[in-house]
Amino acid sequence: MQLDFHYYATYCAAYLAGYSHEESLKVCYSAQFPDNCTRTFLAGVKAPVSAATTQTAVEMADTDTDPIGLQDITRIWASFHFLPYDLTADVKKGGKSYKNKYRLICNPNGELLRETVNQVKGKSLEAVGMAMHILADTWAHRYFAGTPSLVINNTNSYFYEILEQNGEWSERPVRFKHTPGEDIEKCSYINSLAYDSESSIMNLGHGRAGHLPDYSFMRYKFMPAWNDHKFIYKDNPEDYYHAFCQMIYAMTYLRGGAGAFETGVYATDIAKPYEAEIRWIIEKRQLDACTDWKVFGEKLSGQEIPDFSVDTFRSEYESASAEKKDDTGLGRFILAALAQKSMITNRIYRSGSLLAGYSMEYDGTNVGIKDYLKLLVNRRGRVSK
Repeated sequence: MQLDFHYYATYCAAYLAGYSHEESLKVCYSAQFPDNCTRTFLAGVKAPVSAATTQTAVEMADTDTDPIGLQDITRIWASFHFLPYDLTADVKKGGKSYKNKYRLICNPNGELLRETVNQVKGKSLEAVGMAMHILADTWAHRYFAGTPSLVINNTNSYFYEILEQNGEWSERPVRFKHTPGEDIEKCSYINSLAYDSESSIMNLGHGRAGHLPDYSFMRYKFMPAWNDHKFIYKDNPEDYYHAFCQMIYAMTYLRGGAGAFETGVYATDIAKPYEAEIRWIIEKRQLDACTDWKVFGEKLSGQEIPDFSVDTFRSEYESASAEKKDDTGLGRFILAALAQKSMITNRIYRSGSLLAGYSMEYDGTNVGIKDYLKLLVNRRGRVSK
């Protein structure tokens, strides 16, 4: 997903879930920030680089695709953007390497989503926002995996957009390219370069499908190898509406609901009075829906929604003393990101896979990866330096 959904649509969902305007801004800012929290940004503000939730193109180009480098990539992308659906899936074919990669395929309503949301119950608004980013991406990024893999993530020429006009459905081939500029009318979109190496970063996530999973209006079908070269149909408008209603449900629970977050539950009753307008925004054929979501959000709250700026976190963090940095928005986001990455890495490791590296269960003295000393210190109640 993009800024339009992670920032503006999440604001709308948070407000409908009962958060105030100010609270909703904190939530939606942190829902967008996983797409901005790179090692480059963190190093620039002298924050722990192990809390990175994404990678720039330059960082990716500089990453070795040896086992250590691939584990680092997987820890980031599987934890925050391509949450695995079933780490114990019964895979009927292939060797262990293939089965481990297949089990990282993202889909909504998996056990790890339930753990992700329940983990931030009672935590900061920044933690809530981070969890909403992950939840939303399970709908947009389904059928792709957060690890470089040709056999899992590659696409072929059998890729079609599905269109509805005047009640009639039709298909047209998607024309992928590698030069700037996308044209909806000509069905011309950018994707990553074809590269026949199994572990090339070109085969990470939905790169071979370009930005099509991130456009809410898009309906398409494609033929992945892992599906025995049978077509999979992706209905983004329906998935994005489910994502929106699931965010409302999740945030209603996180704001004070009893029990535990359960998968497969959607707050369609809360969204119902606005369904027509929400679906209109989602289905509108445009590459950027920020303006429409912003107008809807401001109509809901009667308040102005400021444009997203990465410097909102930066200035507060840099001006805080060392003892107070964990009490800033960025500090709280970092702690949430470290906890999430540690949890997902541990779950992948416990499934018998080393795709995200070695890990150990947190027991009050140990935490998954040695980089996470800051998280360990925070959990012990000591002040981080």
